[in-house]
Amino acid sequence: MGGKAGLLGALAGAAAALLTWRTPAAPDLAPRGAEAGIAVRLLDNGFHTDVALPRRALEARGGPLAQAVRSLGPGDWVRVGWGDAKFYVDQSPIPDRLPDGARAFFRPGNPSVVMLDPETGDPGRRAEPARVAALTVSPTAFSRMAGRIEASLALSDGAPRLAAARPGDDARFFASRETFSLVHLCNHWTAQVLAAGGVGVRPVRSVLSAEVMDAARAAALDTGGRGD
Repeated sequence: MGGKAGLLGALAGAAAALLTWRTPAAPDLAPRGAEAGIAVRLLDNGFHTDVALPRRALEARGGPLAQAVRSLGPGDWVRVGWGDAKFYVDQSPIPDRLPDGARAFFRPGNPSVVMLDPETGDPGRRAEPARVAALTVSPTAFSRMAGRIEASLALSDGAPRLAAARPGDDARFFASRETFSLVHLCNHWTAQVLAAGGVGVRPVRSVLSAEVMDAARAAALDTGGRGD
């Protein structure tokens, strides 16, 4: 009996550790001294998070992500998201998509896409305050975030591969080398982008958009609130 109780206690402790484990915050997340920072916006629609980044900074890095960004329509910001290759692109009513949503959640190894959506003006200014987190990060941190996004792209001969586009919509969806499932959801991916830049996140809890937003807001405080 004691052995079983000990095992249960150990399992409970391991579960608690996983739920509370946070990636370390990087000391170079915030700009230092006279260093010019780069604006980053995290946007939440209630269940899904996107990252919005300045287009000029993305294009200046060069590489496959910059190539994909240059193919977009006009806009000085780019809204970036990730999701299942079918469910994420489809815009039919949610009730009609519930069976496909179940497939995306519970079937392992679903193909995925990276969304790049050009926008004119800071998208954080058009969002409800409760739905946006604003950061200003160092160029090094920004490059790491962009590098994590770029690493998600599936390349053909070194170039990003367009997977889908919607009529009348500026968003473009590029094939991703990652797979979507219950253990790797859209908010997990966004949290990984933030963590790459040095934002401390709780990976297991990042299934929820609110958790990812809380991590970004905490980082904004750590950097002196320079994201406004």
